[in-house]
Amino acid sequence: MKNKNSTKRETVDPATYRYYIRLNAADNTRFLTLMEQTGMTNKSKFIVKRIFSEPFRVLKIDKSAHDYYSRLTNIFAQFRSIGVNYNQVVKVLNTNFSENKARVLLFKLEKETIQLIKLSQQIINLTQDFENKYMNHDSEN
Repeated sequence: MKNKNSTKRETVDPATYRYYIRLNAADNTRFLTLMEQTGMTNKSKFIVKRIFSEPFRVLKIDKSAHDYYSRLTNIFAQFRSIGVNYNQVVKVLNTNFSENKARVLLFKLEKETIQLIKLSQQIINLTQDFENKYMNHDSEN
């Protein structure tokens, strides 16, 4: 029975030649690490790609970058909540208070909004610094 995933090359010229190699513990660990980084699970196919310099991808997941991204996403959600609350507060001020009282309260709200804008700019700057320092934007094959 033929495997549905087999390629045309395998059916025309099946891989029947075998070679054996021996690795010490350190080399085996290094081999398994390299293979794991590519996401490949078939050792034979990984070795063939390495020997014949076929392109493969190495994916590295940086835990600190992932944590930073998760926290940044959480901060973004909080900013959205603040925006919704901000709109609700302005509406309540305009409908429930006199024009002068609403103006005084809106002035206080404006001061806090300026602080929030400064904070968001700091977050943007920190994120740009983080990306420049830790994120590798070059794709290596």
